[in-house]
Formats: sequence, structure tokens, C-alpha cells
Amino acid sequence: MKRLLQEPLLHFLLVGVVLFAAYSYQQRGRSVEASAQEIRLTLDELAQLELVFESQWQRPPTPDEFGRLVENKVQEEVLYREAVAMGLDQDDTIVKRRMAQKMQFLAEDVAAAREPTREELQAWFENHRDLFALPARRSFRHLYFSTDRRGERAESEASEALARLGDQPQDSKLADSLADPFMFQDYYADSTPEEMARDFGPAFAQAVAKLAPGSWQGPVESGLGWHLVFVDTAIPSRFPSFEEVEPDVRNAWLGEQKAEAWRRGYAELRAKYTVLLPVPPDGAAAAAPASSEAARPPDALARDDGVPR
Repeated sequence: MKRLLQEPLLHFLLVGVVLFAAYSYQQRGRSVEASAQEIRLTLDELAQLELVFESQWQRPPTPDEFGRLVENKVQEEVLYREAVAMGLDQDDTIVKRRMAQKMQFLAEDVAAAREPTREELQAWFENHRDLFALPARRSFRHLYFSTDRRGERAESEASEALARLGDQPQDSKLADSLADPFMFQDYYADSTPEEMARDFGPAFAQAVAKLAPGSWQGPVESGLGWHLVFVDTAIPSRFPSFEEVEPDVRNAWLGEQKAEAWRRGYAELRAKYTVLLPVPPDGAAAAAPASSEAARPPDALARDDGVPR
């Protein structure tokens, strides 16, 4: 063995192996470094740049404009890589929220990838008909009696005007001469209770919903004053057929599927982790937020002394 170790040929071979290994390691490092310095844009990315430009400006970009779009994309990638290299992505709340949001989008996209059959949508609609109920609607004309102008007399003068109107029709010329100017419109067509409440207040909407069509009635109080109201049409609330709301049913079904996919996906991810909470100075166990515990296994929380809770 001693004689073998003294052979020049063996020395030559060992030196060759060391040099070859060093050269291979150096080339591998250069290859990794070169790939890290490359920014490669795909045809899909370039097409997306052009598509976004066309959607905004309603025309294709010129060669110079497209060049600037590409350079902006390159700038974004350069700054992103340099920021990661400097560790600027570490312990950044905004970055964490964005990455968490992308994970949620990925989970929801799994549900959105499958198109429901019409039979599925019909069955789902039958079990969720209340979501698509069409509200009652009323068309009415009103006469306005302003408390700002008339003060405490507004209600009584509205009652006097009602007596003078008697059986006058909705478009009576007399009606115009009795009321005050109104800042909005005098006639409302097919108004839902929510729409009436938005303009006049909830009490007015509830009162008008009880008026029978075909005559002047009131006075009805709103947040603006007093009103005489003539309801000409009243459409009761109803449940639409599936055919009437099929696109809305599909959107609602997809929303439910996305929410369920996210719930299941997060439950699987959450099961991998145990949360360690600090021990308060008095030695009592720290309480986890109620919203967190609701979505976690009971034994998933532990104190930082390793004791599960």
C-alpha cells in the first residue's frame, strides 16, 4: 500500500479528479447564476400585456408603446428579484396578506373550474328559492308638504288638501297647485320598499306598502315632511321561475362552491399546524381569538411551554 501511494500515476489521477470536481462545481455555479440573471417572458405574458393595453385604450399598442410595456414588465421583475434578494419580503404584513389571498384564490379556482349541469342548478335553485324572491313594487305619485316651509301646519294642511282633492285623478291640475316643490321626482315607477326607504325613510315605505291603489291617501310622513300619495299600480312580491333567473342561480351556485372549497382547503392546511401562544406573566393560559378557535381543531393550540390547550 505504501508503495502504491508513492506511484506518480496515482498522484496524477487524484489531482485530475480534484480539478474535474472543482471545474464541474464552478460551471454549475455559473449556470445557476446565469439562470438567476435571466428574465424570460413567455408568449402568453406578451399577449397579456397587449390585451390589457387594448382593453384600456381600445386599440393595439404601437411598437414603441409595446416596447415600454415590455420594459415595465422587466422593471417589475428586476425590482421584485432584488427585493427578495435583500429579504424585503420577510416579515412584511402586506406581502403576507397578498400571499394568503393568492392561496385563497387558488382554493376557490378549483371550485370554479367545473361547470354545473342545468339539472344541478335547478335542484340547487329549488332548495334556495328564498334567495331569488322578487320584492313587491309600487308605482305612485305624491304631493309634498314641507315642514321647512309650513312648520307645524304641514300635516294639517296636507289633510285639508286631501279633502279638496276628493276623487280627483292622479294627474289632476288641482293637485299641482296644492303642494310644495319637491327636490326629487314627483312620480316613482316600480319602486321597491328598499328604494322608497332610501329616498323617503323606512316609515314612509312601510306606510305606502299598505295603501290601496286608485285614490289619493295620506298624509304620510317621511324624513322630509308630509305627503299625499296616489298609488296607481301595486305588484306583489313573488318567486320567479328558474328560467327567469338562471344566470343569477349559476353565479350564486359558484359562489357557494368557492366558499365551500376554501373552507375545506383551509381546514386541511390548518390541520398541519400547532399554534404556540405566550404564557402571560401571571402564568394563566393565553386565550386565543374566538374567531381563530372556531376554525381550528380543539387541540391545535398550545402554550409556548409545549402544553397543548
